[in-house]
Amino acid sequence: MIRINLLPHRELKRRERRQQFYVVSGAMVVAGLLIGVLVHTVIAGYVEHQERRNDFLKSEIAKLDTQIAEIKRLREQIDALLARKQVIESLQTTRMQAVNIMNEFARRVPDGVYLRSIKQTGPKIALLGYSQSNSRVSALMRSLDESPWLANPALVEVKAASVNKRRVSDFSLNISIEAPKAEGDQGARK
Repeated sequence: MIRINLLPHRELKRRERRQQFYVVSGAMVVAGLLIGVLVHTVIAGYVEHQERRNDFLKSEIAKLDTQIAEIKRLREQIDALLARKQVIESLQTTRMQAVNIMNEFARRVPDGVYLRSIKQTGPKIALLGYSQSNSRVSALMRSLDESPWLANPALVEVKAASVNKRRVSDFSLNISIEAPKAEGDQGARK
């Protein structure tokens, strides 16, 4: 006997293909969703890791900023202390200067010259005095020029005057203070 399939076989095949298509399409959508979620998760992990690194760097930068501010404050204190030290050192070097200069005047002023006034203004000294003659004023200037503590004597004025009915030369002299060299400093202290 001959069997004839009266069922629409083409329609069955179409239905099967459609079912396969829907199953494959569903599987592809599910796979796409899984891949999308997986990619999103990985990228979110990278972003979160980078944000943690950025937060760590920001906190370290803030710590360094406070350390830099502390270093600046310490440098300002160091500069202030160095300035104080320099002032103290300059005071130490000039502490004995007045005594040494007065000793130099006592040694260098020749006989017949009398000092009435010694006035220091910074590194300059103004001398006012009397002398028995103009040659004694020039001897004073030569003697002061040889001093390790004094330099550049400059005569401002010499005029005739009378003191206790004696004729004298009234003089005004400017001289510079000079710090002696190491050898001169040791020689002046002896």
